[in-house]
Amino acid sequence: MGVIRTSLDWLYRISGVLAALCLIGILLMIVAQMVARWIGDIFPGAPQYAGYLMAAASFLAFANALNGGAHIRVSILLNAVPPKIKWVLEVWCFGIATAVIAYFVYYAYWFVYWSWRFNEVSQAQDASPLWIPQSVMVIGGVILLIAFIDNLVSVLSKGDHRLGSNVVDQSLGE
Repeated sequence: MGVIRTSLDWLYRISGVLAALCLIGILLMIVAQMVARWIGDIFPGAPQYAGYLMAAASFLAFANALNGGAHIRVSILLNAVPPKIKWVLEVWCFGIATAVIAYFVYYAYWFVYWSWRFNEVSQAQDASPLWIPQSVMVIGGVILLIAFIDNLVSVLSKGDHRLGSNVVDQSLGE
């Protein structure tokens, strides 16, 4: 079981690192576009590439943010109820979240598949195949689904989730 735990934690961390690299990529796109304007040239597709990187950063960061305790939770309610009710609420929340993200991933996969099948390209100057940036959405969604399943199994088996403690929540008097 230790190998699985280590692998999942590694997956969440790598996903967060890739999201951070996407943010650096956005910075580089903006700087490259600025330099191109200063020398009287254009960088076609830079805004689109920055947008693709922003979507990739968002979806790749979801699982890492979830496990770091950065997602919004109704902790004040969960801390005010007895342990048995808290467990039921945790199972319900993680169960619903797992179902919703599984639904999203299923349809996002088919969305990407049909974009690839019909060879859809961006309407902008870059004319990039859209399935490439869209597939990062599916990858991030799958990692988030794994994180929700991981936490649901943890609540069911151990009685508690694996979410980290957010310092901001602690500062509000929880």
